[in-house]
Amino acid sequence: MSKKIQAIRGMNDLLPDVSPRWQFLEGKVRQLLSRYGYREIRMPIVEQTALFKRSIGEVTDIVEKEMYTFEDRNGDSLTLRPEGTAGCVRAAEQHGLLFNQQQRLWYQGPMFRHERPQKGRYRQFHQIGVETFGLNGPDIDAELILLSARLWRDLGILDHLTLELNTLGSSAARAEYRSALTAYLESFKSELDEDSQRRLSTNPLRILDSKDTRTREILQDAPSFEQYLDEESRQHFAGLCQFLDAAGITYTLNPRLVRGLDYYGKTVFEWTTTALGSQGTVCAGGRYDALVEQLGGKATPAVGFAMGVERLVLLLETLAVFPAELEQQLDVYMAASGEGADRYALLLAERLRSEQPELRILTHCGGGSFKQQIKRADKSGAALAVLLGEDEMARGVASVKYLRENKEQSEVALSDLAGFLHQHLQSC
Repeated sequence: MSKKIQAIRGMNDLLPDVSPRWQFLEGKVRQLLSRYGYREIRMPIVEQTALFKRSIGEVTDIVEKEMYTFEDRNGDSLTLRPEGTAGCVRAAEQHGLLFNQQQRLWYQGPMFRHERPQKGRYRQFHQIGVETFGLNGPDIDAELILLSARLWRDLGILDHLTLELNTLGSSAARAEYRSALTAYLESFKSELDEDSQRRLSTNPLRILDSKDTRTREILQDAPSFEQYLDEESRQHFAGLCQFLDAAGITYTLNPRLVRGLDYYGKTVFEWTTTALGSQGTVCAGGRYDALVEQLGGKATPAVGFAMGVERLVLLLETLAVFPAELEQQLDVYMAASGEGADRYALLLAERLRSEQPELRILTHCGGGSFKQQIKRADKSGAALAVLLGEDEMARGVASVKYLRENKEQSEVALSDLAGFLHQHLQSC
C-alpha cells in the first residue's frame, strides 16, 4: 500500500464539529463591523515578495525566517501572505480608494508563517483584520478599541481580557531612542539571549518584547522612550487616553509594548488574556501613517488591528461561552421506508423547506429499515424524526418521534406538518 498523505505540519483541517464555532465568531464580527459602517475587502493570498519586504521590514523575524516564498514559472518572487495589512494597502492604493478619501475596511482569511507549531500558533492561521485610512486624529484610534471592546462584550469575554497601550512616537523619535537603547544594551551584549543579540544590530526595539528573564532584568534600567517622545505623538496619545477614559474603557500603559512589524508608529495596542497561558495576545494593532507612502502612494494616515481566529476560538472554548445550540445543527431527520416512500419523503422535505425556511432538515438517503434510520437520526443530533412509511402515506399523516424529549410518538397530518414543526421548535 502507498503511504497515506497527511496534512502539512502546522496546517490544520477544520472539521464539521468545530466549524460552527468559527461560523459563530465570524458572524458576530461581520454583524458588528457592518453596524460600525466598515466594508469588506478580499485580497489574494499570494503577493509579490517585495510588498512584504518593504512594509514589514527586511530585518524582522517574519521576513528573515518565516515567510513562504517561491519563484513562479516566470522567475518572479512570490510570497504567501504572512499578514493582511500590506496587501490591504496595496489593493486600496491600486484601485484608487485612498487619495483624498476616508475608508473603513475589513477582511478575513488565512495567513502563512513558517513558525514552530504550538497550541494557538500555526503555520497556516486565520486572521480578521480591520484597517482605516485618511483619518489622523486619536478619535479613530479610540473607535477601533471601542469596537473591539464591544465585540468582547458581545462574546461574553471582556472580563477575561486586558487592554495594553503604548505609543511608539514619530520615526525621528524612534531613531533617536533606538540609538540610545543600542548604546545601553551593547555593554550587556554577552548576557542577552540569542535572539536579542541578533536583534541588537538589526531591530533593537524588538528586544523590549523579549521574554528571556535575564534580558528583562537588563531592560529594567534601560533608557525610557518617554524621554525621546515627540510632542505631536505625546498629544495624540493623551487624546486617545481621554477618549477611552470618557468611554469607561480600562487599560494598562505598557512602555515595553512594541509590535513585530516595522511600519507601526504612534499608537500601538494589544488585548491580552491569562486564560491561554503563554499565548496571551488575541488582538493587536496600531497606527502606520507612513506605510501607504512607503509603498508608493500619497502620504495617508492609517490605523488598524488584527485578531487571530484560532486563538479567539480557543479562548471561547476555554471559557465555555459558546451557545449550547451550536452543538445541534439539525432540527428534523426525515426517515422513510416502503414503496415510493423515499421519493415522497424527499419531495416532502423540499416542501417543508419552502414553507418554513428556518427549518434545518436532513433527509435520509440510501434505504434501510426504520430501526437503522432512527439510530442515524439520533446520532445526527436532530430534535425530531419524521417517519414516513406506506401506511402513513396512505392515511396522509407522518409520525413524529421526539429524540431529545421524553414524549410519546405522535401523528400529524401532512398538511399541518410545517406549522407543527415550526411551533414545536419555537417552543423549545
